[in-house]
Amino acid sequence: MKRGRKTNEANSSSSEDTAEKESKRHKVVEKKTTVVQSPDWANLLQDIILQVFQYLPLLDRAHASQVCRSWNQVFHMPDLWRCFEFELNQPATSNLRTTHPELIKQIIKRHSNHLQYVSFKVVDSSKESAEAACDILSQLVNCSLKTLGLISTARPSFMDLPKSHFISALTVVFVNSKSLSSLKIDDTPVDDPSLKVLVANNSDTLKLLKMSSCPHVSPAGILCVADQCHGLRELALNYHLLSDELLLALSSEKHVRLEHLRIDVVSENPGQTQFHTIQKSSWDAFIKHSPKVNLVMYFFLYEEEFDPFFRYETPVTHLYFGRSVSKDVLGRVGMTCPRLVELVVCANGLRPLDEELICIAERCKFLSAVGLGECEVSCSAFVEFVKMCGGRLSQLSIMEEVLIPDQKYSLEQIHWEVSKHLGRVWFPDMMPTW
Repeated sequence: MKRGRKTNEANSSSSEDTAEKESKRHKVVEKKTTVVQSPDWANLLQDIILQVFQYLPLLDRAHASQVCRSWNQVFHMPDLWRCFEFELNQPATSNLRTTHPELIKQIIKRHSNHLQYVSFKVVDSSKESAEAACDILSQLVNCSLKTLGLISTARPSFMDLPKSHFISALTVVFVNSKSLSSLKIDDTPVDDPSLKVLVANNSDTLKLLKMSSCPHVSPAGILCVADQCHGLRELALNYHLLSDELLLALSSEKHVRLEHLRIDVVSENPGQTQFHTIQKSSWDAFIKHSPKVNLVMYFFLYEEEFDPFFRYETPVTHLYFGRSVSKDVLGRVGMTCPRLVELVVCANGLRPLDEELICIAERCKFLSAVGLGECEVSCSAFVEFVKMCGGRLSQLSIMEEVLIPDQKYSLEQIHWEVSKHLGRVWFPDMMPTW
């Protein structure tokens, strides 16, 4: 009896141990099952599709959205509509790409409040395309844009519109956005009152403003922007808007350091445009406040119009001459532009620029990029110029016709000599690369 009782007790204990082990095993399995089932596969799949859609062109994205309901939902997610470029032209007269009207309607209806980074590219010169851009702008009443660009690849487009129509559409964005940081409105009829609206609603956020070739803006209008938009870091404008007052406003203690200032100096009719001279004290104050600024100047003048420029030290860093420039002016550049980093001369004439290039090499210690078009330089002077600048010339684009052989160097010999001083293989260009 005792032996049977012990056997039963042992069997009972063994059964309990087995049951306990089995229970633990089920708990482990349940725990593992819980870990496996924890991800939300539907959401994970949407995230993957969203990442794929972000790399697809718009047309491919639209086709993909028709695969299933889930993909169509991803197609309309706000993250895909924060950045958009409207391409506008008249299909009846152009084969260029254009944003389909039905897509534009869908964007305005479903995604206007998602748009943040928007550009309008008018790819033909038609007034109708520019009007279409304004019509879209005027409907963005629920938007909160951070960047806006109006781009005309074929002029005049926006300038053909009635000024009131354009200003009305642009003001809608200025009033409703409240957080614009980047605005590119070259070649448009924007005016002083509309800039005041811009400043009143976006003065704390505006960092970049490009508005070259805007004839309805006065120096007072751009000064209003500089006076109140203290976070402005990049500015592009025509020379007639540049003033001593503007430079001093950009140099005030309240204003952040400017990083990029581009100035277009343009004359359409020789002798009919009077160019003023900026005082040296204004340039000095500007550079003292923003010592690392890139000052870019594009000159499209006739030779007789350069008299007001380069008469004293000018802090320009990037200098481009789009028309013929005289030896005298290039000589003054070497004497007055010690911060020069890049120089491009499209044309000069038939008088060699030997002395001028040597002067620029001697005084412009930061020069690292040079391009010469329809000019003349003796091979010996060019080699001396490269020798003085040395390896810091990271870009050297010289047309073969520029170099004049002399007693010391022929065209066949010069590339070896120049390559030696540059520290890399160099050949003259058949065509300019700038």
